[in-house]
Parts: sequence; structure tokens; C-alpha cells
Amino acid sequence: MENNKELKFKTNLNCGGCVSKVQADLDNAEGICHWSVDTNFDDKVLTVSSKGITADEVIAIVKSKGFKAEPLV
Repeated sequence: MENNKELKFKTNLNCGGCVSKVQADLDNAEGICHWSVDTNFDDKVLTVSSKGITADEVIAIVKSKGFKAEPLV
């Protein structure tokens, strides 16, 4: 089994209301241990503890709810 990996994304999830729109999808996505969004910084960083989900899959979830996400390197 692959070790858990931390993925970080720059998003436009600006507030709790925005975060709540992606919450159920991220909570129920297979391959995510834990996730959080830090809305206090300009980049609105989404951090995902992955146990198998890919960066592209996380981006697709966020985009499906009408928001942007791009990987932070």
C-alpha cells in the first residue's frame, strides 16, 4: 500500500460557504484521508492527505463544483 501523500492546491475557495460546496464531495472521495482549506491566505490553499487519490482527481472534484484548483509545487 502506498504511503499517504500530502497534496496542496491553490484555489478560489474564498469562504466557509465556498468550502461547504465542495465538502461532501471531498469527504466522500475515495483516497482522501483528510483535507482542509486555509482561506486566510491569498492562495486559499487546499491541503489533501491522499491515500491513493491523484492531484487530477482532486482538481476535477473542485472544478465540478464551479471552483478552480491548481497544484502548488
